[in-house]
Amino acid sequence: MRSATNLLLLILAPLAGIALLFALLLVADRYFGAPGAGRDYVLRIPLPQAGGRLGLPPIEGPLDASRPLVVIDAGHGGHDPGAGAGTLREKDITLALAQALRVRLLADGGVRVALTRDSDRFLLLPERAEIARELKADLFISIHADSAANPDAWGATLYTLSDRGSNEEASRLAASENRADTVNGVALSGQSDAVSAILVDLSQRESAAQAAEFARLVLREGTGKIDFRERSIQSAAFIVLKSADVPSVLFEAGYLSNQNDAARLASPEGRQSFAEVTARAIRIHFARRLAQAATGAPAPQPAAAVPEPTGTGD
Repeated sequence: MRSATNLLLLILAPLAGIALLFALLLVADRYFGAPGAGRDYVLRIPLPQAGGRLGLPPIEGPLDASRPLVVIDAGHGGHDPGAGAGTLREKDITLALAQALRVRLLADGGVRVALTRDSDRFLLLPERAEIARELKADLFISIHADSAANPDAWGATLYTLSDRGSNEEASRLAASENRADTVNGVALSGQSDAVSAILVDLSQRESAAQAAEFARLVLREGTGKIDFRERSIQSAAFIVLKSADVPSVLFEAGYLSNQNDAARLASPEGRQSFAEVTARAIRIHFARRLAQAATGAPAPQPAAAVPEPTGTGD
């Protein structure tokens, strides 16, 4: 029996020594090694509670809530640089253009303004449109800058939501679980999917018509001031444009892969020209809306507007 005990000790002793050595190495690494250096290896990041509301940006401009509200979206941001390379990145160009447009609109007065982002932060595409909906915006403008393998590709382009994108979104909204949603003030709660789809589709058609009208104004006001690749409005199923009750336009301001476009978009003069043209189109758009409301023409989202500028004929 004694010999068996001694044999067991001979076997366990080395194992115990190895375990002790391993424990000492862990302690030494925890307090003196890298990268831990006495800290936990797990990085804990506080997350918002489930079901929390999206943080909304501040609204600037007149305190009168009846004044029209423009939500300006600077494309990309944060870990998503977008097009471009080096120091010329789409996320920086779009933010600079959005800020220039905000300054122009606030200087002209009569219009309220909010930016989906005012810093280098990332937003999901649906979040950008949702901000406009939550704020009950009268117009949503998403600013981008394109890039192409062909350096000769040039010019700005205006996009509205295509019919395909509109129909897909109408079906999605109609089948959604949140039946408390409203579209243009009409509650979808208690409605069948078929009726809800019709209401959403009608709302989107009106919003699309207003978006197209605004885009045409930008093309008109930008003649001789902004180089447009296409002299007509383009349409595509951009996620950021899929808002049922907010007229939405995507403004591709130019090609960062084109030397002339890149220089224009990066220059203070180019940003100022972009802001002046777009701000003027915005003011004319809302002036038309005010005139439509005064004459009893259909206007799903009536809003107080500013007088139409003089100069270029409407």
